Amino acid sequence: MITKSQVLKWLEATAAMIEENRQYLTELDSPIGDADHGINMDRGFKKVMSKLPGVEDKDIGTILKTSGMALVTSVGGAGGPLYGTFLMDAGKAVTGKEELSNDDLVALLDAGLKGVIRIGKTNLEDKTMVDALHPALEALKKAVADGKDTGEALHLMTDAAHEGMKDTIPMLARKGRASYLGERSIGHQDPGATSSYLLLKTLTETIEADPSA
Repeated sequence: MITKSQVLKWLEATAAMIEENRQYLTELDSPIGDADHGINMDRGFKKVMSKLPGVEDKDIGTILKTSGMALVTSVGGAGGPLYGTFLMDAGKAVTGKEELSNDDLVALLDAGLKGVIRIGKTNLEDKTMVDALHPALEALKKAVADGKDTGEALHLMTDAAHEGMKDTIPMLARKGRASYLGERSIGHQDPGATSSYLLLKTLTETIEADPSA
């Protein structure tokens, strides 16, 4: 089980991780985007942090939905709507929950990914965050079906997201600003897939560091 306390710690750790990687994410975005992904994500998660004190006594669904709304209303470009929708739709999937089972984790990630696909009108191998989130979901589903414990399931999910992130390097971008570059988009790691991997990696590390929260 993942507790509400752990979810709050994950969001706090994500804000710190995004701030730490702001320059890295922006550098990834420079050759194929607007060179603002890290800056925008940092601004968005600072807004999330300002909202958390008001909902820390609420259920996990409300916490995630509030975080998503904070991103939508504070981040420009594609990142705000996509990440905001991811968290809001993930929150809807676990409305009223005070803790999350492995099946809840699958439902959460599945709903979030579907939200991203709906808003971004994107598919696998379009060189977007979907390329990290989709394999992560598939790995998590398999791990849960195989009866893995939460920690191992999260590690398998994160490993798959990492592979998906790396797989974007040789891809031709078919969505977003990067798609305007055509062949020149090949050879660059997608910043959205990178931040998605980091988001899931931070979740895994948070649970691992505080397994009994």
